[in-house]
Amino acid sequence: MVSGVLSPKASGEFIAKHAGDVSIDENGVKKLAEEIVKALKSKTLSIDGFSQHELHPQTVDEAAVQWIFVVDTLNFCFWTESQREKWEVTFHGKSYTGYFAWCAAVNRALEEGIAITDPNYFSKIRSKELKHILRSDNDGGSVSLVDERVQCLQQVGKVLLEKYEGTFVNCIKESKQSAQALLKLIVDNFSCFKDEAEYKGKKVSLYKRAQILIGDIWACFRGKGLGEFKDIDTIVMFADYRIPQVLVHYGAMKYSDDLMNKLKSDVLLENGSNEEVEIRGCSIEAVEQVKDTVLAMLKKENITDLLVNSVLIDHYLWDYRRKHADSLEVIPFHKTKSIYY
Repeated sequence: MVSGVLSPKASGEFIAKHAGDVSIDENGVKKLAEEIVKALKSKTLSIDGFSQHELHPQTVDEAAVQWIFVVDTLNFCFWTESQREKWEVTFHGKSYTGYFAWCAAVNRALEEGIAITDPNYFSKIRSKELKHILRSDNDGGSVSLVDERVQCLQQVGKVLLEKYEGTFVNCIKESKQSAQALLKLIVDNFSCFKDEAEYKGKKVSLYKRAQILIGDIWACFRGKGLGEFKDIDTIVMFADYRIPQVLVHYGAMKYSDDLMNKLKSDVLLENGSNEEVEIRGCSIEAVEQVKDTVLAMLKKENITDLLVNSVLIDHYLWDYRRKHADSLEVIPFHKTKSIYY
């Protein structure tokens, strides 16, 4: 019988300790930490980054919370298979792909009068309606797992209406400014956020979407009001398919030759397989080590006024991948069809 579920932080430590195809390199961790320190000092990395993107909410109110909740409910599997046309959404004259195409699609739907952030609507959404909302502005482009996305929206919408008077704000209030309490509330009540696996006889958790939901609310509200969590530093990075690519680029993480060859051959990794769990778990542990190294570097310089945690380090890595997408293509990202990331 598998024992109780390890937290994402404990899962990362356990997976990294037992991994066979993924390893963490101390020199790479230090190199990345030095870059993070530079970004913090220059203010290019800060809590303000989230709201500075034109598609993200510019207000701090209940509407922003509902928007973030819906966006992170479907914040998964935006990669495009090789040779396929990319899914692209145009909003206010600008085209977006990947996660930002989803943000643009939500904003486009709201402007069209579709109540995509209202659980009275999305708890009953049908495939045809969601396909219209997700329509691509280029021929041949489309998003994957549409039926699964419909199921996720219906599921979370019903829970919001039945338990929380239709608003995620009530979930936040119930957590009493504890990120860990909110994390538990999310995975216990909204089953499509329950991102867990079995690895080497242990039940491990990655909780990418549940944690990014908390991190996005924290960043949107700049750690104040509904975004104030006394223990935000206990949230780890959001284990997806893009951050590992950047960690390998920096040398903080390394793949075995066998795994690297699989990824270069576009082999699809099963969600929950040892290799996939190792990539994601080692990413968590690598970022925790980067965070600890950054904190030690700042302490050595007697710098105490810079905010740093794994959420912000994740922001740095994700933004780095977007800015250097072309040059990073030489490092393959792992491909998995999953609702969890």
